[in-house]
Amino acid sequence: MTKALLWAGAGTGFTFLATSLGAAMVFLFRKNIGGKLQRISLGFAAGVMIAASVWSLLIPAIEEAEARGEIGWIPAAGGFVLGIAFLYVLDRLIPHLHPKADETEGLSSSMKRSSLLFMAVTLHNIPEGMAVGLSFALAAQHGGESSSFASAIALALGMGIQNFPEGAALSLPLRQEGVSPGKAFLLGSLSGVVEPVFGIITVLASSAILPFMPWLLSFAAGAMMYVVVEELIPEAQLDEHSHVGTLSVMGGFLIMMILDVALG
Repeated sequence: MTKALLWAGAGTGFTFLATSLGAAMVFLFRKNIGGKLQRISLGFAAGVMIAASVWSLLIPAIEEAEARGEIGWIPAAGGFVLGIAFLYVLDRLIPHLHPKADETEGLSSSMKRSSLLFMAVTLHNIPEGMAVGLSFALAAQHGGESSSFASAIALALGMGIQNFPEGAALSLPLRQEGVSPGKAFLLGSLSGVVEPVFGIITVLASSAILPFMPWLLSFAAGAMMYVVVEELIPEAQLDEHSHVGTLSVMGGFLIMMILDVALG
């Protein structure tokens, strides 16, 4: 348990650091990043999350269930649907606003626009922290096998890589909304705090959730895929010619797949 907590803390700490570094771009750029660069970033993040959902979460969920003598696809499919439902409910309830959008999603709220933008990114970081925490909890469950920990490290690395543009994608629009650079950086950085929080909570609860590990792994996959399909891919395809967004999705998928297979 101690080793799993240390590794989960380090892994989600890295993803949080990557978010903070991305948010720090507000000190280098006064204006928002160009549309093409933003589409590349969002597409890349989508590709990473798709590959992570398959290789780091769904396949381990199926293998874990089958190792217990269960039918592998049942917890994989069931948890996947529950993860989608969880994010859908949060998306409908929590007030939030996406960059370049005018209408608030979720319940009506009197919160400032900057707070609503912050809520949007923070909401999407929850399943990422859960995914990393679950991967390290699974590795600890298997007695700390090197391949299991390597796979969890690959997932944390992939999440961190795609968190960098996510941090910038929040802090720069906040700056354009009139928020000071310091506050924009702070909000962009804090949006990633939920990842170590949920990652460590997941590891701490791992002994109690052990029987449900296949369901939880696929739950995290479903939640991440909801984010990808609902937000990231549509925003990466906003341009009339969407080849850049499409290729960036493929690139992110390829890099995450290589990381997971090579390190796992």
